[in-house]
Amino acid sequence: MSIFALTSEFEPAGDQPKAIEALVKGFKKGMRHQTLLGVTGSGKTFTAANVIAQLDKPTLVIAHNKTLAAQLAQEYREFFPKNAVHYFVSYYDYYQPEAYMPITDTYIEKEAMINDEIDRLRHASTQALLTRKDVIIVASVSCIYGLGSPVEYEKVNLKLEVGATLPRADLLRKLVELHFKRTHADLEPGTFRAIGNSVEIMPVNEQIIFRLEHDGSIISGITKIDHISRRLIEVVPVFYLFPAKHFISDLAQQKRAFNTIKAELESRLVELTAQGKNLEAERLKRRVSYDLALIREVGYCNGIENYSRHFSDKKPGEAPDSLLAYFPRTVDGKPDFMTVIDESHVTVPQIGGMYAGDASRKKTLVEHGFRLPSAGDNRPLKSEEFFERVGQILYTSATPSDHEKKVSEQIVQQVIRPTGLIDPEIVVKPIIESGEYRAKSSTDDRPTHPEDGYRGQIFDFISEAEKVIKRGFRVIATTLTKKMAEDLSIYLKEKGIKSEYLHSDIKTMQRIEILTQFRKGEFDCIVGVNLLREGLDLPEVELIGILDADKEGFLRSETALIQTIGRAARNVLGRVILYADVMTGSMTRAIAETNRRRALQTAYNTAHNITPQTIIKKIHDITDQMRTEHDKAIKVLLDVDRALYAKNPKKVMKEKENQMAEAVKELDFETAAILRDEIRVLQIPAKARSTNNSNKKK
Repeated sequence: MSIFALTSEFEPAGDQPKAIEALVKGFKKGMRHQTLLGVTGSGKTFTAANVIAQLDKPTLVIAHNKTLAAQLAQEYREFFPKNAVHYFVSYYDYYQPEAYMPITDTYIEKEAMINDEIDRLRHASTQALLTRKDVIIVASVSCIYGLGSPVEYEKVNLKLEVGATLPRADLLRKLVELHFKRTHADLEPGTFRAIGNSVEIMPVNEQIIFRLEHDGSIISGITKIDHISRRLIEVVPVFYLFPAKHFISDLAQQKRAFNTIKAELESRLVELTAQGKNLEAERLKRRVSYDLALIREVGYCNGIENYSRHFSDKKPGEAPDSLLAYFPRTVDGKPDFMTVIDESHVTVPQIGGMYAGDASRKKTLVEHGFRLPSAGDNRPLKSEEFFERVGQILYTSATPSDHEKKVSEQIVQQVIRPTGLIDPEIVVKPIIESGEYRAKSSTDDRPTHPEDGYRGQIFDFISEAEKVIKRGFRVIATTLTKKMAEDLSIYLKEKGIKSEYLHSDIKTMQRIEILTQFRKGEFDCIVGVNLLREGLDLPEVELIGILDADKEGFLRSETALIQTIGRAARNVLGRVILYADVMTGSMTRAIAETNRRRALQTAYNTAHNITPQTIIKKIHDITDQMRTEHDKAIKVLLDVDRALYAKNPKKVMKEKENQMAEAVKELDFETAAILRDEIRVLQIPAKARSTNNSNKKK
């Protein structure tokens, strides 16, 4: 029986049936590398989903950025609603790696801001892989970074069962060993609190409280409780608790680690002293001695990942464990899962390029006594290590690179779109004034084109955008730099066009929300640099303006232009304007390829009597599953049992108000805001709430 249940209101059409059949046959014959060359809007994700369902193996889907990964995760969740589809990306909202610049003698400490919600989703991914087979993990390239041993992670999971003998004191000790933190305040993922004979735990992978009741040394009951309303969800006989951190080691391993770290330190001090680097030797001795003392006392130190090789019992130079190690393997140790590399022409080079940059930075730190040589083993996988650790690979791209063409045993084309949509019309217009978007005042006196009054790319784009927006559709502008994107967004707002900019400095969750708001029409234009190309599915976009299209380079290469043009291929009125004063080779090739595809699709439509229709796609937001505590509090309280409030509203209100006052006193304004909104929701009469919800649905 199949472990994956594909759900879709559509059947494969266009080139999809042939592509699915060819790819499935190829993998069943034992082909390791295959490429799906699919044009934008041809349904590559749907084709890949059908291949996954037929091959029936756990699957890793890798995307080259978090935004695209979020979109893919949402799409796969729609295709496989009964299966486990998880989102795994880097949990840093901000990350400044440790570094040293010898020229200026500047040491930069590591700074990081971890997104707790994404960390929770990472744990949900690894736990799903260790507990079930029907798993699809949609990940960014961060999946090749060190993660901790899956053997140790799985080995120390705690089975908590009604009727089991486990004294309360022993349970608390085990929770601490699993890196759970004790608290007397509200529970968060990875924390617990003891209340009388009860212990309440919030697992690190979900925001649900498990309440364990003790009768002497026996666990007498386990209940699941809503973490905000305290409403009983269900009574459960057993649940498994995984560690709160991925890096886990037992006491015996920790002792070995301390010994090997000390041995490495002594060896390295001899080397540095022999080289006359006495300052570096003293610096290293102090750093490692301090770190070991801290780890021994509190189990952690800043930069503990630099000792991961010792704690994971790896050999010098050996590749670290990563997310790939959590996927299943055959009896003889071969990977037993499928990998889909989305937009492979961008993702594969990213996978290959991560190691070199990390190694260069670590080498400098080691040479100057800031780290032991083993710190270099805490690293991303090398390209060859990655390909050794994955099984059969499906590359998907509209513009495959040389790597895919070289290694693929079969390249399957998917050029015809089931919707009949034709590649967008391309128009080339002159730039004239490439920097006028920086203007802050009236532009009526600006120079005009001597022949037709053309006033430059920005003014032309505004004119074209206003026509599109009046018809209810959206527009995109792509620039060459982040500064240009920000300045142009501000200028468009001044001209009455609701716009936002989008680039790599925008936090992960915010990027996803911006794109969702854009699709909903909360603003009409997105200005971006390089995040508005591969894979983004925006059927509401009718017009794309590619500014400075003749500036040959990475952002205006043939591949980049084809990918950007593709963002308008999901709308029947799709149109792209290339602003350029000269025709570059990349522009010529991109236009020729687009016209070739237009001709093929037009012929297919004529032969099958198809009238192209704009794709109608539901607007979903993966952040619906990743809301902040504030949003979740408001949503849950609309549906919770209001019995306590009904019995004694004054008491409940007084408690909430006191809690809010305490939160403000502690300068915890986020908690105060949650409590404020809880009070508002509780005060709304049931009839008013019902009317409110009914109006919202309308």
